[in-house]
Amino acid sequence: MVYRTCLENRSAARYREFESHLLRMKYLGVDYGTKRIGVAISDDSGSLAFPLTTIPSGPGALSAVDTLVKQEKIASVVLGESRNFAGEKNPVMEDIELFKKDLESLSGVPVVYESELFSSALAARQFTPDGSRKENPSQEKLDAASAAVILQSYLDKQK
Repeated sequence: MVYRTCLENRSAARYREFESHLLRMKYLGVDYGTKRIGVAISDDSGSLAFPLTTIPSGPGALSAVDTLVKQEKIASVVLGESRNFAGEKNPVMEDIELFKKDLESLSGVPVVYESELFSSALAARQFTPDGSRKENPSQEKLDAASAAVILQSYLDKQK
């Protein structure tokens, strides 16, 4: 009887450890652009998104994002999906699809889409209450903040 109780307690402890590991998924948010790529990161619990950095678009962008995925032990990448109001793909979406495919292949982590509609406007509101650019934040700050908006939208849907 005592032996069985010890086994049950040990199994319960392992389950709690496993469960807490599942709850500690870290995500990377990406706002892909033709000039810059905004990047955001979640907290360890995968609840809150924070702007992280921007990466210049171009030949080294894919490996830079992959490096972040590996350094931060990212479980999944959330990539902004660029569509217009009618739901049709924007011209940049072809590049985004290729980036998604290459990043999944290189990093080995899943890459999921989240709508980026209004993400830049919402990000600008973080700098001024009326959403104007009076404070004139740098485009780099806006791109990283847009990635955080995209990531936070995805995280909120996971709850």
